[in-house]
Amino acid sequence: MTTGAPRPLKFSISGFPEYLPEHRQVEQRWLAIVAEVFSSYGYVNIETPSVEKVATLANKGEDVDKEIYALARLNTRGEGSSEAKLALHYDLTVPFARYVADHHQNLSFPFKRYQSQRVWRGERPQEGRYREFTQCDIDVVGNETISDFYDGEMLEVVMLALERMEVGPILFQISNRKLLQGLGEALDVADITSLARLLDKIGKLTEDAIHASLVADLGLSPEAATTCLKFASIRGDYADVVARLGEIGVGGPSIEAGLGELRRVVDHVGQAMPASFKLEIDLSIARGFDYYTGVVYEARFIDYPKYPSICAGGRYENLVASFAKKSFPGVGVSIGLTRIFTKLLSEGRLPEARPSPTDVLIARLPESDAGALLALASALRGRGMKVELFAEAPALDKQLKYASRKKIPYVLFPFADGHQIKAMETGVQSPFDRQSFSLGD
Repeated sequence: MTTGAPRPLKFSISGFPEYLPEHRQVEQRWLAIVAEVFSSYGYVNIETPSVEKVATLANKGEDVDKEIYALARLNTRGEGSSEAKLALHYDLTVPFARYVADHHQNLSFPFKRYQSQRVWRGERPQEGRYREFTQCDIDVVGNETISDFYDGEMLEVVMLALERMEVGPILFQISNRKLLQGLGEALDVADITSLARLLDKIGKLTEDAIHASLVADLGLSPEAATTCLKFASIRGDYADVVARLGEIGVGGPSIEAGLGELRRVVDHVGQAMPASFKLEIDLSIARGFDYYTGVVYEARFIDYPKYPSICAGGRYENLVASFAKKSFPGVGVSIGLTRIFTKLLSEGRLPEARPSPTDVLIARLPESDAGALLALASALRGRGMKVELFAEAPALDKQLKYASRKKIPYVLFPFADGHQIKAMETGVQSPFDRQSFSLGD
């Protein structure tokens, strides 16, 4: 990993990141890792349009109208209504749900897909939150039913991708909405969504304020409100969670079902969890109030605990059904690639990369034969090397400085009395043989 003092990131347009070539190469490398890992588990890649109907994006059930960037031409004179009908997608979940509903007759179920694309969200830019960013989503959906086996596989495959990206250490936190459902049943709370919204404010509001809202807004007794706060404070391994739930006296069929699903996820990940990662059950996680129905996931940097979550998802039953008359339940996770990337970039912790992919720079000399140089470059490219050729013949020291700035590992000198190859890192220069030369020389 590179080292360096932390520095704030500055972009030409606030909320719209752009990177230097060496940083962009790391981002591309990460995207390739994600594709390789996801596809190794049988997930297929799809890409949906950057634009969806406004009505489609507003179908998620959340207050998203302030986040959506509408799409319109600058000049709309003479076209009737100016009301926007199309908008840039603000996540990849809703477009995927629409995609499944539109194409389900031609898909094989369970349908396993991954999707890495830019998304746009109209929110106030701040650290970790941007108006344009890249998400890497992975989902599996079934036709009417979906095995909870995939709850564990989803966590396993995402952990492997993040491990290969070398972005740890990471804390993975999991919970299950059925536990929250069981809490509501035990306390006779009908509005589970409102209960989840209030408990999600833990860490943002004081416990006294949340306690008061539970009593005033949901009509809970002070004792029941205290039980809710105790429930949301439970975290640890599986045994710890079971013991703490017993201590506060919360049980029932939904609790048992939720615990059973969590146990299977923990057992699935097992010893495969990377050494720098930590897995914790945390019952305060209450994301996706309107659509998650089972397991929920969040992941955070261990070294930056106040930074927003870098990975999140869960199981849903009715998200796709909002676009179709039948049920396509599923489970999915989204990796916030830009959120991870910009944080490690600002902390000087990105993996090293060269400003250029070029392996060999062929220097151009005044006496060089242009045709012969082009043939030489073509031959090396044919052997898998990335080759640059100077368009003109500036002084050799200028060409060497160019190679040095771009960290090109080799410079080839096509001298008339015999070609020479220089390894820039060591400064060693030796005779060049086209047939035997390799990048490891």
